[in-house]
Amino acid sequence: MKDATSSPSASNASALPDLQALAHSGMAAPGHFDELRAAVSHSSGTERPLTSPWQQFFEAMSAQDGPDLNQRSSTLQRQIRDNGVTYNVYADEGGPQRPWSLDLFPLLIEPEGWQQIEAGILQRVRLLERIMADVYGPQQLLERGLLPPALVQGHPGYLRAMRGVAPVGGTRLHIAAFDLARGPDGNWWVEGQRCQAPSGFGYLLENRLAISAQFPLAFESLQVQRLAATYRALMDSLKRASPAGADSHLALLTPGPYNETYFEHAYLARYLGLTLVEGCDLIVRDQHVFLKTLKGLVPVHGLIKRVDDEYLDPLELRSDSTLGVPGLLQAIRAGNVLVANAPGSAFLESPALLAFLPALSRHLLNEELMLPALSTWWCGERSAMEEALPQLRESVIKPTYPGTPIHGSFASVQGQSLSEREIDEWAGRIVRQSEDHTVQAYVPLSQMPTWQSAAGATAGQMAARAFMLRVFAVSDGAQSWRVLPGGLARIMGAAATSTSMQRGGSSADVWALTKGEVDSTTLLQPQLTPATVAQRKRMVTSRAAENLYWLGRYSERTENAIRLARLTLECLHGEEQSSQPLLNWLGKMAISNTLVLPGVPSVLQARRVFERSLISSLGSVDGATSVGFYLRALKMTGSKVRERLSQEHWRVMVRAEEELFARFAIPARAGDYSSVEALQILKTTSEHMAAITGAQTDHMTRDDGWRLLSIGRHIERLGFLASALLSSFQSGSVHTSGGFEALVALFDSTITFHAQYQQSRDLAALMDLLVLDRDNPRSLAWVAQTLRGRLAKLAGSAPDQLCSLSLRVPDPAAWSLTQLCEDPNFFALTDLLLQCTGAAFEVSNEISTTYFTHSMESKQSVGT
Repeated sequence: MKDATSSPSASNASALPDLQALAHSGMAAPGHFDELRAAVSHSSGTERPLTSPWQQFFEAMSAQDGPDLNQRSSTLQRQIRDNGVTYNVYADEGGPQRPWSLDLFPLLIEPEGWQQIEAGILQRVRLLERIMADVYGPQQLLERGLLPPALVQGHPGYLRAMRGVAPVGGTRLHIAAFDLARGPDGNWWVEGQRCQAPSGFGYLLENRLAISAQFPLAFESLQVQRLAATYRALMDSLKRASPAGADSHLALLTPGPYNETYFEHAYLARYLGLTLVEGCDLIVRDQHVFLKTLKGLVPVHGLIKRVDDEYLDPLELRSDSTLGVPGLLQAIRAGNVLVANAPGSAFLESPALLAFLPALSRHLLNEELMLPALSTWWCGERSAMEEALPQLRESVIKPTYPGTPIHGSFASVQGQSLSEREIDEWAGRIVRQSEDHTVQAYVPLSQMPTWQSAAGATAGQMAARAFMLRVFAVSDGAQSWRVLPGGLARIMGAAATSTSMQRGGSSADVWALTKGEVDSTTLLQPQLTPATVAQRKRMVTSRAAENLYWLGRYSERTENAIRLARLTLECLHGEEQSSQPLLNWLGKMAISNTLVLPGVPSVLQARRVFERSLISSLGSVDGATSVGFYLRALKMTGSKVRERLSQEHWRVMVRAEEELFARFAIPARAGDYSSVEALQILKTTSEHMAAITGAQTDHMTRDDGWRLLSIGRHIERLGFLASALLSSFQSGSVHTSGGFEALVALFDSTITFHAQYQQSRDLAALMDLLVLDRDNPRSLAWVAQTLRGRLAKLAGSAPDQLCSLSLRVPDPAAWSLTQLCEDPNFFALTDLLLQCTGAAFEVSNEISTTYFTHSMESKQSVGT
């Protein structure tokens, strides 16, 4: 096969010099190591040639047919948005989620360089495991003075409740991350380590998929090491170490959708085949952990935690935590659940610990560290403080106990950014609170090429940006680890001083190159037995079930609000705008459904005020529960079950909410839209809702979670339509021509009605279609019949059998058109409608009690 990378096609050959020119224009700043040229950049401007891998990368890129770099960058960002990859910087319920930032170019690490990183990381994770084993065991390191007690027992992350506890499977650290900086000398230096719940382990997967798709020729020709084998090794290791062995049920414990990295949690759970759970999904019984599902309690044997240690167990740790599981630590002590990583590793993340690791390595491993750390001084030691104080200008001042209010944590500060007065102030703080401060040497970060797109027809440009490399080590057996071949490059913004994603940094894929054969391992398991396939049916947790249930309810509420608002605005300017019964009915419906607040004058008293209030409330989330309120509730509920929604489904939900609120984001216009403009907004939102409900109907698996979503929709529909019909009769609106048509329109049955009954205004025809017609999905009979069937299926009733909850819903078989029409006062109809609204309320309460809170005796399963 011809090597495409060595012989660019004629059609693209002319592009190669331009790309090389771009690469040469992206030189690193003087004093920084230049990744493109593998040399420090000098102010003289002397350019070295590109390294062989980068030369090969650009050649392969030139040989590849496709759009230019600006278009590739735009396509990449659109793909990130469409895939719903987010990093919610502020973890704000009401704020927009920020799309994940990913640069077009990967970071290339040559085989020799990667081998050095790999060997150093493996040594360090072994060392950290030994340190943790001693700290929670014999504590000889403390007795011999090799570790200061203030950095261990004085650290808020040290958990006394875990002292003497042997880890399930024999390993405490299953996933550890190390942040590396490359200095001007080209050497890699350890800047820090993350052991509690290191982030990036899932984002780098999305980065790899996105970037390898942009440059497939380069990815193949450069022999980039694959990632799947390492993830497979981790999962196999966790299962072997868990109490139930290969049959263990593993879950990923997340803080929930408000966490800034929730996308990563959901993505990892889906990729690794884990159950995504929150603390409220789990319960401890007899020192065993169980998952609350619709079918009862299911044992959980292992947890990959993405929750910080202090929140894990409100009984023994933070009592105000709602993220953890009461009794979890006792289950761990009893050896009944594996938790990765073992609770109590937070003290390893202190930057001060780096200063003691060389001596600890010599003591515990009888080895010198192969991968050095940046020079670090813990100011709790007087000699170290005296050595560090004169160097503050050339160093970084860090908190010894980051993220804890007990020791007055603060953001890291670069000495170069401080004035002489500020340097003196920091020196005073360090002297007064020496233990709380750690000083680390500053190193100019290596710079890698990034692509800066330009708007319009303007050509983009390559720019060198500083970065740090996060590398992950994962367990692949008892006291054995491997390094994930790649990692996450965190890129500093043009005007930033930190590579933190929370401060606006970006990311890049990391290609670890190899000279050997590329591992083609996959996580796919083609040889599944029938028994294994049966076990792999997805369980529906009680929390997911409740969120799906409310997803259905909010979907129906949004559609009802849109239909009611459109109908009201159309009638206010239609032929029947002088019909008092019609306006009275619509006004009461708008107020009872809080599309308009109760204090607003009625439509008969002040039509213009009422209309402006209705329009203004469309984009409001405070007070009125109109379209905007329900759309936001729909999106937030959907975000909690993001792993169960298709990308298209989620994308439409986000777009519907964003477009509606964008129209009402201008305060001066929020209440000043004309009815025509408001109707256009409602029309667009209605089209989005049609796509959302279509995805719910056609693109979701018919499991118990979907049944609850459907039940939620039908409960809302039954209650809303029954109350609307009752109100129409009570107000007399149905007896007017305009009110009759409006009622049919509210039931979304106008086309069907006129096709069957032409221009009839007969109430019998109305009740036949809107109440009794079981072929009309908007009729009360169809809704009631469907709801009864869904409830029976959910309860596991035999075919053609109904459960007790189904019997709470009125039986359409007992309804008679003659009975409903024979009474001129419509008492029978009124009674039926009241039964329907009451049933919707009762069934809703019963569902919550039975399936979500596990308070019914029939659901108190022990999960055998």
